[in-house]
Amino acid sequence: MKRRVTLQLSSCLVTLLISGYASAKTELSALFMSQSAYSESDIRAMTTDYERAHPDVQINLEFVPYEALHDKIVAARGAGSNGYDVVLFDDMWPAEFSKFNMLKDVSSHFTPELKNKIFAGALNTVTWKDKQYGMPWILDTKYLYYNKAMLEKAGISTPPQSWKQVMEQSQIIKQKGIVKYPLVWSWSQAEALVCDYTTMVSAFKGGFNDNGRLTFTDPGALKAITFMKASLDKGVTNPNSNEYLEEDVRKVFSNGDAAFALNWTYMYNLANDPKKSKVAGEIGIMPAPGDTPGEVASMNGSMGLGVSQTSSHPDQAWDYITYLTSQPVQNKYARLSLPIWKSSYQDPAVRNGQEALIDAADKALGVMLMRPIIPDYSRLSNMLQQHLQQILQGQETPEAGMQALTKSAARLR
Repeated sequence: MKRRVTLQLSSCLVTLLISGYASAKTELSALFMSQSAYSESDIRAMTTDYERAHPDVQINLEFVPYEALHDKIVAARGAGSNGYDVVLFDDMWPAEFSKFNMLKDVSSHFTPELKNKIFAGALNTVTWKDKQYGMPWILDTKYLYYNKAMLEKAGISTPPQSWKQVMEQSQIIKQKGIVKYPLVWSWSQAEALVCDYTTMVSAFKGGFNDNGRLTFTDPGALKAITFMKASLDKGVTNPNSNEYLEEDVRKVFSNGDAAFALNWTYMYNLANDPKKSKVAGEIGIMPAPGDTPGEVASMNGSMGLGVSQTSSHPDQAWDYITYLTSQPVQNKYARLSLPIWKSSYQDPAVRNGQEALIDAADKALGVMLMRPIIPDYSRLSNMLQQHLQQILQGQETPEAGMQALTKSAARLR
């Protein structure tokens, strides 16, 4: 009897020790997006590797569409320590998040040596008023993709070197019946539309500031939306672009239903994958062109990882972030999102099989135009999306729409 009681006590002790060990684990909640850049399976694989190296940490992952990401972060603010520890954020949001004290200031981690190793455009992603609110993770811009076989069939020997040439080549391809709508874009009333528009503003040498005042009537800004509308009127842009997001663009292009597409880095390897694309092996990529041959256009579509101000485990959260953004991990997963680290672009493991993408990135990443950044960016973006859509649908002229937007934007803070 005594032995049985002793065994029972021992068993209970082991159970208590095991449960005590389990409860001692630090749990982190992390919020990511479920589209573009790193895939959900990649992020889960990275996280599993981290947890194996840190058995005392458990990370609970949540994935939402990009369109829900901002509001999820803001809503979680009211949850206090029950909210997120780590959040993925877009490069326009540090202005707002710093104003409302939503992310930890991690500037002390950014030594001059570290800053020098990272692309300036990537660093801008997490910086507001000379302070850093996270670590850059997704370094991205939109590239012009083209179908080499379609261009060859149309008798076009050289891909377009300006947006005027994009229009001309699209008209040739359409006239020859190679594809009905040569151009496809992500112009749904969402942030994707703002990204395409900003790329075009960059192409026409425009900007969003006039002596410190927000403006959308800059000549380049007007030329950008005028070109976009003209491409619809000429019948070279797929009219469904007004409802498309980036994944729709990828699917249309990969199905062989477009000769040109503007999209993020992630599309390059997916469009070249025979399992996911009918045009694998026919993909060309280049920086978005400028207004004149030889010029490059680019917008900053990068994103960072930050520690929520309400996190109960900020040190562990930052450690997880530094792992995900580390050069070895980024190099390993460089097929869908290019590293933030300058020296990675000479690494054969990163370059092999995607040399054309790396060469395009080398030209584009140094000239990225930022979207119009203000603390109340969310409202500004919604207003911009509405006016852009109204112009594209012929409900207002570019001049009237951009003038109205400039007046409305002046009331935002």
